[in-house]
Amino acid sequence: MRYQISGKQIEIGEALSTHVENELGETVGKYSQRPTDATVIFSRDAHEFQCDAVVHLSTGLTAQAKGHATDIYAAFEDSREKMDKQLRRYKRRLKDHHKERSEPVEFGAGGSYVLTGDEDEWQAGESGLQPMIIAEMEARVPVLSVGDAVMQMELAGTQLLVFRNEKHGGVNVVHRREDGNVGWIDPADLK
Repeated sequence: MRYQISGKQIEIGEALSTHVENELGETVGKYSQRPTDATVIFSRDAHEFQCDAVVHLSTGLTAQAKGHATDIYAAFEDSREKMDKQLRRYKRRLKDHHKERSEPVEFGAGGSYVLTGDEDEWQAGESGLQPMIIAEMEARVPVLSVGDAVMQMELAGTQLLVFRNEKHGGVNVVHRREDGNVGWIDPADLK
């Protein structure tokens, strides 16, 4: 597994890097024999350290966890425990996902834009005022089943996931609703 361990305005020593590689490798190794790479970023917020860990699995799924503590090692342990809990919760589904899928999850390219929320900065266009684009990036859109998309959203800890449905190739969305349930938007039924 490849590791990228860094700090935002924090020096990361060799001892911490070795600790992260050993502990994270052991945690992920229990649930997935083929992780591909891990990114761990440490930062500081006032008196507290933060640890953001992202692990990409060979099946194409991504697990993500954040930890906070007053000690940098404790922040990593908090993040590692959260990731362990996520992976343990989805262990059976991860193994089932791995057996059914001979190739990693396919990704397509899509545009991702950040729009200004300030109406004073909107541009006049053909159809009236339009928000100004302040950032333009490429986003990866996975090809998944609905169940795998929900699992990926849970593992990544996000509120929303855009994906292409394996059954019909259309763009779908799963999202976390305010009542705690998961919503699924499938515009393939729209005429």
